[in-house]
Amino acid sequence: MPLRRRPSDGMQVAINLLTDDPANPSGAHWFWTRIIPEMAKRLTDGERFHLLVSPRMREQHDGYGHNVEHITFPWSNERPPLRTASEHLYAPLRLPLSGIDVFSTLMAPIVRPAPGLVVHFKTLHAYTAPGSVRPSARLYRRLNYPRTARTADAIIINSESLRQEVLAHLDVAPAKLRLIPEAVDHELFRPGDTDEAWQRVRGQGVTGPFVLFVSSLWPYKNCAGLLRAFAAARRELGGRQLVVVGPGRDGEHAAELRALADSLGIARDVVWVGGVPLEDTVHFYRTADVFVYPSFNETFGLPILEAMATGCPVVTSTVSAMPETAGGAALLADPSDPDALAQAILDACGPSGDGLREKGLLRAREFSWARTAERTLDVYREVYRRVG
Repeated sequence: MPLRRRPSDGMQVAINLLTDDPANPSGAHWFWTRIIPEMAKRLTDGERFHLLVSPRMREQHDGYGHNVEHITFPWSNERPPLRTASEHLYAPLRLPLSGIDVFSTLMAPIVRPAPGLVVHFKTLHAYTAPGSVRPSARLYRRLNYPRTARTADAIIINSESLRQEVLAHLDVAPAKLRLIPEAVDHELFRPGDTDEAWQRVRGQGVTGPFVLFVSSLWPYKNCAGLLRAFAAARRELGGRQLVVVGPGRDGEHAAELRALADSLGIARDVVWVGGVPLEDTVHFYRTADVFVYPSFNETFGLPILEAMATGCPVVTSTVSAMPETAGGAALLADPSDPDALAQAILDACGPSGDGLREKGLLRAREFSWARTAERTLDVYREVYRRVG
């Protein structure tokens, strides 16, 4: 039996942050660094968070407050096999020593380490975009997602689109699902000094007006479709460049994209920036004529809101979660139709652009990390009351 604190001691929540690589922070890293401090502000006396971190990531998750402490595990996602083994073997031994009531994680350990289990499903790419997941990781997830869904007391999802994917691929009680949208950091992503922003982006090879794409270069992100659309619209775009910001995590696909740009005759007009820190991305949003996000599959599509929050017009896909996130404040196009995508880009670069800027700013204001944090904390408390 896990060791339990007295009820008067308050809820003890362990949050698993080990699935991130401290040397290559992912979207999950930015999610947790925004939501944990907001939740910590709302903890009552006796409630505490215990963050599962490796020695290399402790300093990335420090200073959240007196009611947030660390539980150190030997590895995080810089060593995926060892990290996974420690989650399954060490967590059930270690977490009871801290009297953990609720464990918040991506994948449930084989042995439940706490009375309550809250799971955050961010994607189901092992099913919906299998090419973006390493074969070993894909097999692991397909084996463990069904068990995790059965074991969890509550499953937090970030869109209606993901809800439908979960129900389609997993045998899960719909009542377990808690829809909590993600948000945008309004302190970082907001309109700003465009002259300063231009100085920053010109240092990255940008020479004039441009169309922007921000994303890791996985095939399902559909940069290839954007290259074809850009080629189709090139003459009418009046000399604009296409600026691609994001790491080529799939090296083979990144090489294929460069070859495609060359074959389309647009290689000189495409600027491959690569990955940049999140705080530098805002300068590209502020100076772009339009941000294009033509992905085939997203569970939320956070860059859509980031662009909108800076006042950048957005073109995105008609499929998956993109229309849901855009909320009528973007132009939508079939991601499999380069001509339709090209026309949407041209429309956004024209008179429609000003209207999109205003709509986007209003839409982005509907999402805040404070609201996301409050609703997430409510789920933790709900599960705590149920198992207490």
